[in-house]
Amino acid sequence: MTRDASQRTAILELQGVGKRFRSTDGHERVVLEGVDFTLREGEVVSMLGKSGSGKSTLLRIMAGLIPADAGQVHYRGQPLQGPVRGIGMVFQSFALFPWLTVQQNVELGLEARGMPAPERAQKAAAAIELIGLDGFEGALPRELSGGMRQRVGIARALVIEPDVLLMDEAFSALDVLTGELLRDDILKLWRSGALPTKAMLVVSHSIEEAVLMADRVLVLGSDPGRIRSQLAIWLPRPRRADSEDVRLLVDVVSALVTAGAARRLQDSAPGPLVERLPRADIARIDGLAEHLARPPFEGHADLPALAREAGLPDGELLPAAHALALLGLAHLDSGDLHLTPLGSRYVAAARPLRQELFGQQLLTQVPLAAHVRHALEAEDEGRLPQEPFLRLLAQELGEAEAAHALRTLVAWARHGGVFEYDYHTGILSLPSDPDIDPAPE
Repeated sequence: MTRDASQRTAILELQGVGKRFRSTDGHERVVLEGVDFTLREGEVVSMLGKSGSGKSTLLRIMAGLIPADAGQVHYRGQPLQGPVRGIGMVFQSFALFPWLTVQQNVELGLEARGMPAPERAQKAAAAIELIGLDGFEGALPRELSGGMRQRVGIARALVIEPDVLLMDEAFSALDVLTGELLRDDILKLWRSGALPTKAMLVVSHSIEEAVLMADRVLVLGSDPGRIRSQLAIWLPRPRRADSEDVRLLVDVVSALVTAGAARRLQDSAPGPLVERLPRADIARIDGLAEHLARPPFEGHADLPALAREAGLPDGELLPAAHALALLGLAHLDSGDLHLTPLGSRYVAAARPLRQELFGQQLLTQVPLAAHVRHALEAEDEGRLPQEPFLRLLAQELGEAEAAHALRTLVAWARHGGVFEYDYHTGILSLPSDPDIDPAPE
């Protein structure tokens, strides 16, 4: 997916989608709540989340197999009120009829649509060949390996030539090597344009798999399930699992996945919501980290030597050093500054990935940033004036220091994509607000 993917045609759109289930004891459980999501042409999206977060339920709503209890689902601009021809789904459990041959299993969807036998036989044969099973048309599922059975499931979904292919942990029931081979084959077909599909949504439990496959990774929170965060993956395909870029992105997505747990721990643990933030701008923070990573320091130095090398007075060096430590990118020990492993990866990353990582560390390490973000997420329009936050800061820091703290927080949050700020109106908002003015020069 390219950077201007937001301009591409939307295929599936979810707005405020919610789902409840009633348990055997009569109590209702909210599985999904307030899910907003758009799947566009030309993109592969992966969805991660712990068991019970509602991933499979959400996929079944998108496929039209079960209705949403709240919100709206649109396919190609029209309300989705049941299964449609343009959406195909692959299940984790293969879901093949054991008494039917490969050919017959693949033909099922076409037969249900009333397609004449000669035409459906031709289309099924083409799908079987595409997925690498030609020669096994007459085999029964019990005669096939797990990987081959899943290929049948994929061929059955592709034979209807869907706009959207939904895959519900399609590789997780297979052994590692078989799953990797099948995943790579699907990606080769996608890159070559051989697939009839215009977009794919892949539910996975593997962070590495999500990074290798997707143009965009979504992280689903739980209790109730909702999309908590997402990360664009701009690396070209094919991607190597052992490449430095992929390993760094795996770390970043891991931070996204664990951010919710980290915030819950912060909420329950003793500690101040309001604390003084070091007055360090992004350029100083990044510059100090880069100096620390280079020779002669190689990741650790005493502060006076680092100050001489970086050409920074103490008044600029110390706030930047404290900022790196606060964000978990370095730690201070008896006057020495050491990059953490995450800090080393941060320095090696390209600018977009640095920003993503900066934002995630800000949310997980600075309670005030998480507080502001949560407050914005609780608002229907995702916008709040700055005054309540200034009052909160002023109670602990005084009015003058509160203004400095908010200014620093805003600069860091804008850089990391955590929230935005309108310098003319003093309005804080969730990212991607077209009405936000840039920071003044």
